[in-house]
Amino acid sequence: MERILIADDDKTSREALQLALRRDGFESLATQSGAEVLSLCKGENPPALVLLEPALPDRDGIEICKEVRSFSDIPVIILSSRDDVAAKVLGLAFGADDYITKPFDTREVMARVKAVLRRTRIHNKPKNTLITYENLIIDMNRYEAKIGGKVCELPPKEIELLFHLASNPNKVFTRDELLDDVWGFEYYGDSRTIDVHIKRLRTKLDGVSDKWFLKTVWGVGYKFELNE
Repeated sequence: MERILIADDDKTSREALQLALRRDGFESLATQSGAEVLSLCKGENPPALVLLEPALPDRDGIEICKEVRSFSDIPVIILSSRDDVAAKVLGLAFGADDYITKPFDTREVMARVKAVLRRTRIHNKPKNTLITYENLIIDMNRYEAKIGGKVCELPPKEIELLFHLASNPNKVFTRDELLDDVWGFEYYGDSRTIDVHIKRLRTKLDGVSDKWFLKTVWGVGYKFELNE
């Protein structure tokens, strides 16, 4: 589950954003400290995206955005009460990925958050096209999967889904994230289609290895889990 950092000194805004993020399947952290934003972004478990108000009590948010961009590609969306062109140009010039003016509709913020994260995932897609685990080889150049040493005929979406999960071992994906990443954001079908594909994959992978498996994380989604 992706974690979003909210940096805003307005309690009402923070709470509204946290509620919207939770509703859409994200974790969230909230702060009104620019110093804490920098500390979290430099930490071992940085946020997937930062929602940043420029007028923080201790630091200028635009300068924080510039500093974050100097050491990280973490996406930043500015949330500001200033709607003049100069402010927007400055924020974007200093590395912000998007700029939303206050007051905002949380539905628009969530749509922008998802759009920015989609672009980030596409940019960061693994360049490797061959993945190997015990009794499993996935070759995306050939669109081929070998299970237990034998080529297994998998439909395109099943092999793409398996490759995506196996490319990110132990990372939990929500159904909506998998739809975005594998089917594409223009897919408007039921997210339960993920359940159907996972069920089919499990049937084909059953008993192949005890060192990895497709795990359901109840209430969240799925992951390709490696046994240590």
